[in-house]
Amino acid sequence: MHCDEPDIAALQRILRWRRDVRHFRPDPIPEPLIAQLQAAVELAPSVGNARPWRIVRVDDPARRAAVAENFAACNARAAERYHGQQRRDYDALKLAGLKAAPLQLAVFTQIDPETGHGLGRATMPHTLRQSTTMAIHTLWLAARARNLGLGMVSILDPARIGPLLDVPEDWEFAAWLCLGWPEFTDDTPLLHRAGWQENTAPPWSRR
Repeated sequence: MHCDEPDIAALQRILRWRRDVRHFRPDPIPEPLIAQLQAAVELAPSVGNARPWRIVRVDDPARRAAVAENFAACNARAAERYHGQQRRDYDALKLAGLKAAPLQLAVFTQIDPETGHGLGRATMPHTLRQSTTMAIHTLWLAARARNLGLGMVSILDPARIGPLLDVPEDWEFAAWLCLGWPEFTDDTPLLHRAGWQENTAPPWSRR
């Protein structure tokens, strides 16, 4: 395969429009489209071809409600570190799309899976977690290319999620993902728009 200028331009547009979406329409995602996303994730790179990501689709309303409660408690604690105007700014941020997102996924890393036979991770076992991160990013770009939005919820107690979903003990929680059709499209990141944090570009150092 040889990529040309239209391919490069398309990828650049997808990267620019890949935003952490928190405002979703409740319309369901068609199952064939979800299957396309699953297939895209299978193209993600992983160390030693270990493919350690384990993805759980969470449809049960009670489990979703428990995660929303977990988020609310963790968010209240996180807010305590801010004061004054910064606290007011924090309280005004919408930090999760748990109520409206029609598709919600819990992503885990299986620690030391048999797949890959240990190749490439003997000295750097954390590359398994990096592989899961690559799978998440692949899903994010695949969703955006199909006009879907994805938001990652990180304000959760990771120790609570595995037992809540009754997954194996050697699955380490990585991320809770909300997917759906965005209420609006905007290539300006939410935190930029809210005045919380602009992008910074640390220079590449040379040695």
